[in-house]
This record gives sequence, structure tokens and C-alpha cells, in this order.
Amino acid sequence: MFFVKSVISFYYEQGLSMKFGYTILYVSNVAETLKFYLAAFGIEKKFLHEGGDYGELATGETTLAFANYDLAELNIIGFSKSKSQRPCYEMEIALVSENVEADFIRALSAGAVEVVKPLKKPWGQTVAYVRDLNGFLVEICSQVGE
Repeated sequence: MFFVKSVISFYYEQGLSMKFGYTILYVSNVAETLKFYLAAFGIEKKFLHEGGDYGELATGETTLAFANYDLAELNIIGFSKSKSQRPCYEMEIALVSENVEADFIRALSAGAVEVVKPLKKPWGQTVAYVRDLNGFLVEICSQVGE
């Protein structure tokens, strides 16, 4: 146990720490999901595995990724499948927009399901909510204070 504590202490003394790298959502069809995010939100595909079981969007420093259910079953003991008919409100994806109203309309025209129309919050932020083709909740929002 002393060795483990020493390694951990050294790790933090060197300024090393973890950082948030990925969010992976499990879906039935990764390629269709990537196409949807391009059409609905303008987010380009970064990577799609040749087998089609894993893909990433070009979302900047933190990656938004999708894996199919078969891959999830290989990696995880028990998980809940998303269903487009059943809203998934246990989490949300928040996408910052320069024009929430226009991006909300774009998402709807690409097949997103309306949850909340754009509205201005008391702190000045404009927000809207849609569900993607897998049922995941997506917030389209301005920067706080804009």
C-alpha cells in the first residue's frame, strides 16, 4: 500500500492529472448518427471505424463519440439501450450556438424532435432543446451572458 501511495503522490507532485476526453453514447447505427449530427448541427465526422461500430465527431478538445450496441456489450456489463420513442433525459449534450433560433430550425428540419422552443433565461442565455434520432436530449444554447 505504501508503494501505491508513493506513486499517487509522485503523480500529483508532477502536476499530472486526468482530463475529460470522451463522451461515448451507445446507438443502434453509428454511421446514421454521424450523418444526422452533420445535417442537424453542422458537426463534421472526425472518424468512423471501418467496421462501423465506432465513430467520433469533430467537437474540439473533448470528443463526442458513438459506439454501437454490439461494441457496448463487449465492453460493459449491462447498459440501457436508447430508444428514439422514449426520451432519454438522464443526460444531455449541450451545443453552443451563435444563433440558437436558426440552429433549432435546422435541427428540426434534419429530423430532430422538438422538446423546448428557444427561450431566453433570466441570466441572459438563450436555450432550446431537441431529441436526436436516438432519443438523446440535445441543448442548443448561446454562451452564458449573450
